[in-house]
Amino acid sequence: MTQTIPLALIGFGEVGKIFAREFLARGQASIAVYDILFADPVKGPPMLSAAKIMGARVASSPADAARDARIVISAVTANAVLDVATQAAGYLHQGQMFFDVNSASPVTKKTAAGLVNAAHAKYVEGAVMAPVPGPGISVPILAGGPAAEEAASILNALGMNVTPVTAEPGRASAMKLCRSIVIKGLEAIMVDCAAAARQWGVEDEVFASLDASYPSIDFRQLAETMGGRVRQHGVRRAAEMREAAMMVADLGMNPALSSAIADAQERGAEKK
Repeated sequence: MTQTIPLALIGFGEVGKIFAREFLARGQASIAVYDILFADPVKGPPMLSAAKIMGARVASSPADAARDARIVISAVTANAVLDVATQAAGYLHQGQMFFDVNSASPVTKKTAAGLVNAAHAKYVEGAVMAPVPGPGISVPILAGGPAAEEAASILNALGMNVTPVTAEPGRASAMKLCRSIVIKGLEAIMVDCAAAARQWGVEDEVFASLDASYPSIDFRQLAETMGGRVRQHGVRRAAEMREAAMMVADLGMNPALSSAIADAQERGAEKK
């Protein structure tokens, strides 16, 4: 009988649910999950129910989730990255791996790495390079840190698609966030372009002109696809772009463009 690999997930939002469900479906890993919202009287019950239905162990705290884990995966919001890493430094055992897949600035990731490594655990930076819904645990992830190859070897055997790219924490996130300036920026541009063209009743002319300039792109379809992404994920994308703005500012560059993209993503998100 094949021995299962014990994993912990800190964060049970969209990404955490997908990862937990797919790991468990493969039958090669056991999963303990924790989310700060488990204690919320409104949001907590459906999250707890989802965890129990898929067969994950619901933990009472991050430390409880990580108790027996070979690898602890942090999948929280960008503004919680350092808080979670600080807590983890207090409960991780020597040799445990902490796989930080959150969208955060390179400086934030380097700081988190210092906290975890000081506790004699192994920090591995993860930069998720595409939306997780769809590919699920096979989504491309760039990994950084001295233990990146070790983490990739374990996680790829469980169905993940982790590529070690650097031994230096922060570089993988720099790769992701530099790309995000283009992708999230293009989304923001297309949302505003389509909205203005619609108000003036000139969509056909505008999209025909854009198609003529870039024949390989269907701009009407691009505007529809990107508009849907912003409506559904704009809040999360805005948080990511604020991390990109932080990265740019840390380099001594003007972060105004990245901040404006973050604002546009937030404006375009569906109000929930």
